[in-house]
Amino acid sequence: VAQVMLGALYYTGEGGVEQNYKEAFRLYHLAAEQGSSYAQWMLGFWYRYGEGTPQNYKEALKWYHLAAQQGHAEAQSGLGLMYLTGEGVPQDYTLAFKWFLLAAKQGDPLDQHGVGLMYRDGLGVEKNYSEALKWFRLAADQGEDQAQFSLGSMYYNGKGVPQNYIQAHLWLNIAGANGSEEARELRDSIANEMTPDQIAEAQKLAKEWVEKHAENN
Repeated sequence: VAQVMLGALYYTGEGGVEQNYKEAFRLYHLAAEQGSSYAQWMLGFWYRYGEGTPQNYKEALKWYHLAAQQGHAEAQSGLGLMYLTGEGVPQDYTLAFKWFLLAAKQGDPLDQHGVGLMYRDGLGVEKNYSEALKWFRLAADQGEDQAQFSLGSMYYNGKGVPQNYIQAHLWLNIAGANGSEEARELRDSIANEMTPDQIAEAQKLAKEWVEKHAENN
């Protein structure tokens, strides 16, 4: 823990310590070799992006794996992205899905949305709209605007659920309020196919969702 904390000071140059990437890297390496999953993840991240050390995908993969096997969610997510995109490794959707799923089960909304997309599109796993909907909803309820957009789109297209313009408008409205321009555009398009009463109901549900989650937070 002390090595990680001191390494962080050298990395940021805070706490009266002069910034020194080489010393930060040395300290994190010592902590990683002693089993610190956080330090292992950081080494993987630095090797992956070439921060404080030359870029080395082989080393990045090694340290990510060590951290991921200890349950470190960010390392699991990093592995998922590397396998998904073929970054430094052969592209492998099955392995990407495996690591995203492990990270998603720890509650990260970005990973939950990623798992939902893979279920929806059949990447690395058999296509399953019901599972996609479940993971989208988990992420959407945590405020992830892209998951809210994906959820609204599924209701609009009737994938995994009966087509429901009220639910589609509800989730696209929330996603739009969270900054998604594409959600606002699709919401406005759907509104042209809805009655005033349906729009009012969707807006009421969106307001209730926002109020409920504001109280919980």
